Amino acid sequence: MSYCGPPVVPGEIWSRWNFEPFLLVGLLVLAGLGYLSLRTSERLQQVSFGAAWTISVVLFVSPLCALTVSFFAARVGHHVALTMVVAPLLALALPTLWGRQLRLMPALVISTAAFWLWHSPDLYAASFAHPALYWLMQFSLLASFTWLWLGLMRGMPTAAGIAALSSAIQMGLLGALLVFAPAALYLPHFSTTLAFGMSPLDDQQLAGLIMWVPANLPLLALVLWRLMDALRQGPETTK
Repeated sequence: MSYCGPPVVPGEIWSRWNFEPFLLVGLLVLAGLGYLSLRTSERLQQVSFGAAWTISVVLFVSPLCALTVSFFAARVGHHVALTMVVAPLLALALPTLWGRQLRLMPALVISTAAFWLWHSPDLYAASFAHPALYWLMQFSLLASFTWLWLGLMRGMPTAAGIAALSSAIQMGLLGALLVFAPAALYLPHFSTTLAFGMSPLDDQQLAGLIMWVPANLPLLALVLWRLMDALRQGPETTK
């Protein structure tokens, strides 16, 4: 039994909202802590945190949570939203100085390792059987990519551009492997997609395409921005 419940079937999607009490209390606590921490901060930080919190509510409370049980592509989309949308918004909400003090290379290594490990078939399947592993997966992905985005947006331009390109390459590589895999690899979805007229392999290929293309767009946009920033600042500031 996954944290998000049994697989969803056609006709019941919009009835599968997740109002689990501990989740709702946790979200309210986070909203309160964010308000107290950022009430005197810049407007950009406040808006960024509010947007990150709102998207998190959609990811974990809406029927998308149930869809991630049925579709690997939905789970991958969920992870992409967490790492490529929520994480950079949280990074914008955090103090600028953190991004200049925290080292970028460990963030790149840890975020890459987390992304590949949690999408390895065995560990991925284990997260369906143990809610604690499910939340460890979510928190480790969000924390490691928030750390990465802090460095990408606040660190030195040249290093940030190279790190963003490296992260995009590894994510694209995993996506390509899933697209061209000859067989379905993810046991939890071997039968859950059939009710929607989609085979497990089709679902896996769609997930790979999501990793390969949409997930890379924020990183590639950041590569262009940081490299242009490096050219404007000159060689003295990019060493």
